[in-house]
Order: sequence, then structure tokens, then C-alpha cells
Amino acid sequence: MPRDIPPLAEVRRITEKKRDAWWTVMLVDPVATPLVRWTARHTRATPNQLTWGAFLVGLGSAACFAQGDWRWLLLGAALYHVSFIFDCMDGKLARLTGTGSVFGAWLDFVFDRIRVLVCSVALMGGQYARTDDVLYLWLALAVASLDSLRYIDSLEIFKIRHGMRKQIKARMRAARKAENQAELAFMEDLLRENPEADLETDRDTVAPLEPVAPLETTAADTAPLEATAAQRSRPAVVDLHQEFRRRFPWWVRCRNFLLRHRIRAHLISGIEFQMGVFIIGPAVDAVVATTVVSGALLLVFELAIIYKLLLSTRDFTRTINSFETAEPLRATTSVSS
Repeated sequence: MPRDIPPLAEVRRITEKKRDAWWTVMLVDPVATPLVRWTARHTRATPNQLTWGAFLVGLGSAACFAQGDWRWLLLGAALYHVSFIFDCMDGKLARLTGTGSVFGAWLDFVFDRIRVLVCSVALMGGQYARTDDVLYLWLALAVASLDSLRYIDSLEIFKIRHGMRKQIKARMRAARKAENQAELAFMEDLLRENPEADLETDRDTVAPLEPVAPLETTAADTAPLEATAAQRSRPAVVDLHQEFRRRFPWWVRCRNFLLRHRIRAHLISGIEFQMGVFIIGPAVDAVVATTVVSGALLLVFELAIIYKLLLSTRDFTRTINSFETAEPLRATTSVSS
């Protein structure tokens, strides 16, 4: 008997991310989301079973790549896309049915990395066997290395951002607890929760963060101000990307346009890199060209993320320093009153 599953529109709201890779939004979600609803309604499949299915189909893709012939490459590309659809379905099914687990997340990550490694060796090894061109061996190493670099870099950036947030929250809690004010929020979280929001609108809907000095500090900016009761009841906002936005104001407009369509601004991530290497390249029989272009674009966007992180650390330093300058002002105000 079919289980009681919400209509497709509600399933989309529950399972689809508010922002995702453009390949996923345009070429995977239109297929994966209806399949997830059907799977949840008519089967007892679990997210881990879909993860295993994605992995096994990925191995089938690698077996096709190893043959070297274009017809096998085309079949391998199709299977890799099917594997990625299953890979997206496991998370969607977990969100829809509430059956996700920590082990399932680990299994999904490990199988993804193994699939990329095996497909890299199979694809480039098959082409090397067909052409005796040693370039394909170097490309296999490059693909595996770039995939690892992407995810290692992502994890390290996450750790750094988490550490910066933790320090700011600790300082802010101590400062605002004494003033009986609300907790703080981060601008990037507001934008993530409401992808269609405009940056200036987000700034206007929350109380400004009083202790944080702007990029160009003036006497008026550092003067102590009496916060209203309404302001004290709303969270203060910390923007750790204000210098990046100041240097690249056009980025905000591009970001807003993309997020209105659920597409994240990081246009070439690990997903697009994999699709270029394992789907587009084999499908058009241009493995070398698409691998080189995909790798170059991935590096460009990774360097952009690192540069954005550098600017964010400067905003973080200014934010921390602003607490030190604000504390004497607060103490002076208390003595005067």
C-alpha cells in the first residue's frame, strides 16, 4: 500500500536545497525529485541503499570508460549521470522521510571520492591503452588530485569560518548579555535562509551591530548611541564579507540573479568539474580538452574562494578589534551616567 507522501510541490520544498550547483538544479532535480517522491511512496528503499546504488552504477560507468571506444565512452557518460542522480536522491529521500544518519553522510562522501578515483583511472587508462599517449596518465593524476584538493579546501575553509564565528559569538554574547540585548546573526546566514532577499533589505530588517566599526571609521560611527527597545529585541548582524562586496559590488547583483533560480554563485565546483570530465568530455569524444578546461575553471573558482576568505579574515580582524575599542566607550558611558 502506498505511503502517505505530500504532493510534488511540497516534496520539492522539503528536499531541494535553497541554493545548489547549476548542474543539479537544471539537469538533476527535475528528474530526481519526482523519483524520490515515487520511491518514498511505493518502496521501502533507504537512503543508504540509494547510496550503494549510486556507487555501483558509478563502477559500471568506470567499466565502460575502460573500454576506450567512443560508444563505450558515451554509455559510461550516461551511466555516470544516472549515478549522480541516485547520489542526489539519497539525501533527498533522507530529508523527505527523516531517515538520514551520520553514517549515511559518511558513506555518501567516501563513495563519492572512490567513484571519482576509479572513474579517473578507468577513463584515462582506457584512453592510454587506445593511444599510448602518456598525457592521459598525467590527466588521471590531475583529476584525482583536483577532486581531493577541492574537498580538502572546502573542509578547511569551513573550519576557519566556524572558528571566526565562534570567537565573534563569544565576544558578542559577553557584550550583549550585560546590555540585555538579543543574540547576533551573520549576514551570510540571512542570505542563505532567504536566497531571494536583497542585501540592503536584509540590512534594514535587523538591528545594526553597534560595536563593529565600518571599513572607513568616522567619529560619528564610534560615538555611543542609545539603542531603542525594538533594536535591542532584534539580533545584531555581523557581515564578514563586507570588504569583498565593497570591492566587487557587481557580485551582489549576480548573486541575487542566480539565487532567484536556486543556483549558487560558486559556478564551477566539484560537481561541475566531475560532470565536465566524466560526462561532457566522453560524450563529445574530447576527453583531454574538457578535462583541461574543467580543471582550469575549478582552480580559478577555488582561488576566488580563497581570496574571498582572505578578505573575510580582514573583516573578522576589524570586528574583533572593534570590541576592544567599544569596551572603553561603554565603560566611559557607564561612569558618566
